[in-house]
Amino acid sequence: MKRFILSVAAILLLAVPPALAADWHMWGGTPQRNMINTEEKNIPDSWDVTTGKNVKWVAQLGSQSFGNPVIVAGKIFVGTNNQFERQPAIKGDKGVVMCFRESDGKFLWQNVHDKLASGRVNDWPKQGICSCCNVEGNRAYYVSNRCELICCDVEGANDGTGNGKIIWKLDMIKELGVFPHNMSASSPNIDGDLVYIVTSNGVDESHIVIPSPDAPSFIAVNKKTGEVVWDDVGPGGKILHGQWSSPAIGVIGGVKQVIFPGGDGQLYAFDAATHKSLWTFQCNPEGTVYKLGGRGTRNELIASPVIYNDRVYIAMGQDPEHGEGPGHMYCIDATKRGDISKSGAVWHNGEVNRGLATVAIFDNILYHCDLSGNFRAIDPTTGKVLWKHDMGSAIWSSPSYIDGKVFMGDEDGHVVVFKAGKEKKVLNTMDMGGSIYTTPVAANGVLYITTREKLYAIQQGASCDVKKVN
Repeated sequence: MKRFILSVAAILLLAVPPALAADWHMWGGTPQRNMINTEEKNIPDSWDVTTGKNVKWVAQLGSQSFGNPVIVAGKIFVGTNNQFERQPAIKGDKGVVMCFRESDGKFLWQNVHDKLASGRVNDWPKQGICSCCNVEGNRAYYVSNRCELICCDVEGANDGTGNGKIIWKLDMIKELGVFPHNMSASSPNIDGDLVYIVTSNGVDESHIVIPSPDAPSFIAVNKKTGEVVWDDVGPGGKILHGQWSSPAIGVIGGVKQVIFPGGDGQLYAFDAATHKSLWTFQCNPEGTVYKLGGRGTRNELIASPVIYNDRVYIAMGQDPEHGEGPGHMYCIDATKRGDISKSGAVWHNGEVNRGLATVAIFDNILYHCDLSGNFRAIDPTTGKVLWKHDMGSAIWSSPSYIDGKVFMGDEDGHVVVFKAGKEKKVLNTMDMGGSIYTTPVAANGVLYITTREKLYAIQQGASCDVKKVN
């Protein structure tokens, strides 16, 4: 009997391709959310999407793509909409997670989610799936446009139809009373048996009333069953607008912490083992005021917090439709306890404008770009700006450190490639032919860049006919 059990276990292991060391499993690559990849080598700093130089393959997405790609065990998962109808029988505006084969970009399967009947107040048209999958073993986890935490099979339905296979889902509207504002966008983080997300609870169409102030803002869910293990109201009735950020997890001062960005501009840290509150940090300085349409000086947290050397780094922002405005960036001593809004700031940069970008920190240099296109290299210990670069366009994505270079995409459709270091050096500016709202990532020797409508696989020495789109 024991030998039989071991044989069955071996077969099951063979059924799921092993994840490679250089795979990219989640938003940020690791639970700490630091946008760096130290595994990859020989990633090109130039390519041409019109001639196919250094382009391995191109895959067609929907018309708007905000869900960052992840690459695991030979498959790529990316969030988009249904404007490119992979399944002709499925018509209209939908949220879609597409799965492609890593080797050649062949479409494998997709999960399709109907839009919420309530419309744009909860589920903005054409935005698709904005959450980034977190893939662990043979399961992928993401948040749908319907405010559902989804667990699906990475193999799809295996019936030849191109359909996905959902293992379980948690409907946060129905079961938790959550009222998502505009969209549900949190990217799951996993620790042990728990999946952590921000629920997207927010205001109604008046932009003043919070319909569900007692609904949880932060939840931890059993990854096997979909049952809520613990939750926290967080900002509750103090939510300014929406909550679209994602949690970070890391060991700080010997304690594993789960850090949630709240819709009141405050960070909330919990002990991962006991779920007890450890500290809070209000990122809005005293005297700031929130006004409708972004006319005030009080901001939200849309970027993910980054854990680095016992400190937490985050920059503030607002819905990009609110336009430009003053922002703030912080380095926080996360070993302290209680309300550390005054005592926990190691440094504060009040020169940055509002932004959506999560920072990347490598070799004691922090990289960040605000919505206005001001790219900065900063000393993460002191907060001193080492150099700046004007991107010349609005920035929705985050900088990504890969192979000694930093890649930064913009709304005008360019990727600026910087040489990483304390002195400014622009290596190339590449035209992708379409706006970039996601972050460049790399896995297994290939750089992946998503425009509004296409996913590009870029590899040194590759060449393809870019007119043949998968």
